[in-house]
Amino acid sequence: MKYYTITVNGNTYEVSVEENTGVAVSQATPLAAPTPVKTSAPKAEVKQPTPAKPAAAPTTSAAGGVKVSSPMPGKILSLKANAGQTVKKGEVILILEAMKMENEIVAPQDGTVASINVTVGQSVEAGDLLATLN
Repeated sequence: MKYYTITVNGNTYEVSVEENTGVAVSQATPLAAPTPVKTSAPKAEVKQPTPAKPAAAPTTSAAGGVKVSSPMPGKILSLKANAGQTVKKGEVILILEAMKMENEIVAPQDGTVASINVTVGQSVEAGDLLATLN
């Protein structure tokens, strides 16, 4: 068993983690709710992490277009841009659901959407071509 001290939203918790042995357990054991731990000296500055948008890796093709690839496996939930539409860097092109989270796939640079290579409901793997920009 390993013990860790974790701070979440300014609250400090002491947690223990036990490695799963892969053996089936015949009955469930209830887990106790974490209890906050008081720290002796508050930190002067608490920096909140900012959620990172999954960045689709752009690559330049020989024709001068930019390929937007899937950063992770998932399912296409919706298309926010159409072929021929002008987009700015950071503008959402489509929504990719991965691990029950909706991830915005954004334009890596200013340009015009040359093609959308996926459809709503389609499953994609990491690295699959989603769209191209000119």
